[in-house]
Amino acid sequence: MEVLELGRMAYQPCVELQRSILEEVVERERASTLILVEHDPVLTLGANFHEENLLLPIGEYERKGIEVVRTDRGGDVTFHGPGQLVAYPIFDLQPLGKDLHRWLRELEETVITALATWELEGTRNPINTGVWIGNRKICAMGIKVRRWVSMHGLALNCDADLSPFNLVVPCGIRGAYGVTSISRECGRTVPVDEAKPVLIEAFRSRYG
Repeated sequence: MEVLELGRMAYQPCVELQRSILEEVVERERASTLILVEHDPVLTLGANFHEENLLLPIGEYERKGIEVVRTDRGGDVTFHGPGQLVAYPIFDLQPLGKDLHRWLRELEETVITALATWELEGTRNPINTGVWIGNRKICAMGIKVRRWVSMHGLALNCDADLSPFNLVVPCGIRGAYGVTSISRECGRTVPVDEAKPVLIEAFRSRYG
């Protein structure tokens, strides 16, 4: 497993980089690669996006400095921004039996393993993909697969400003659910730089 740390990067150039790496992995020209990045503020609209989950006109988000981008990952709308560790595993799924549901469960388990470092009990939701602390979502997920190589991935809230999540219906999930971060749950600042090696180790322990 190769690890590629990009620091902070706009969303769209990172998508293009993912696609390039995916083609290399598909052609067996490159090992499965884990990309780690923080994004500039952006709302991404997934393949299952519903218009009513944007609570403001698109132009209003842009005036607030939040880009809005349509993307081909699964899921609805979510927010990415500084203080959130985004992981894009460009992984060959054939060793996992070409099973998308298993892959999503594997990603959830990887994050649950990482959260245990801070003595946080991450859990699954029986209906909604991702990782939760109680009824508060701490990690969103959305993937796309081409020729059984995965792209897109997960977004783990470390010390992110969570207020932009109030401007949308995160992941299209309505009801008594909220969004949280490692910092909020720990009661101290846990920056991306602290979380990054923990998440890398969790991936290495499961995938080499």
